[in-house]
Amino acid sequence: MAALGLGRPENIQRHLIQANGSLDKTERMGTVVASIASGQKSAITSHDTERSYTIVQERILSRYGKRFEMSLKSKLMGLKATEAAQIFVQETGLDGILSPEEFLKEREEMLQSLFLNCELMPGVSRLISHLHTHGVPMCVATSSHRRHFELKTTKHKEKISMMHHVVCGDDPGIKQGKPSPDIFLLAAQKFKGAPIDQDRILVFEDAPSGVAAAKNAGMWVVMVPDPNLDTSLYKGADQVLTSLLEFKPSDWGLPPFRDSLISKY
Repeated sequence: MAALGLGRPENIQRHLIQANGSLDKTERMGTVVASIASGQKSAITSHDTERSYTIVQERILSRYGKRFEMSLKSKLMGLKATEAAQIFVQETGLDGILSPEEFLKEREEMLQSLFLNCELMPGVSRLISHLHTHGVPMCVATSSHRRHFELKTTKHKEKISMMHHVVCGDDPGIKQGKPSPDIFLLAAQKFKGAPIDQDRILVFEDAPSGVAAAKNAGMWVVMVPDPNLDTSLYKGADQVLTSLLEFKPSDWGLPPFRDSLISKY
């Protein structure tokens, strides 16, 4: 596990924000952000649903004799649906053959059943329960639309209930998608006791655009990337982990784990 550009503030406590993408192991759904304030820690959490998007987009492209490359996937991760659709048809050479609107309609129909089977990423359940037990406020900040988020979290309502709030990509308060900081700034504003200093927030992200959005918001970022992602896209993250099982809360001024790790969840 590589730690990049670490310059963690000492003796501070954080709020956590999780974005849809680092929690679910079927697809990346989000990011976790922790913000530190007044001796109270908070978090924003997310699921991993990227695999579902990958499966669907591979199926669509196969009809045209094309492959879904990781280089394209890295450009789409974390974007609003309309933005991602435009890039998808342009980058794949389908502009004029498949419109962004047609792509989204077809993708939507194929994603429904996949989202219902989303599982948590290794280490997520343990981390959320641990932070909740210690009174660390958490929230979810995801680029997914609300209807997608509800499908993705169907099997995980208990964990989602531990979140202080959820911000989705179709929230009217979000004017621009990642790498704009809008979604994280809005998520931070919704914590009790806001405004919170952005440099007291820790975000868990899986997407390069999400890392950039968090840094543009002035927050700290732990990245848990897709293992196939080019390492050159890790830049900007304050720490890079291969799994949330590697995350040590005490490294970031959060309450340390006291139990032995006996489960992959």
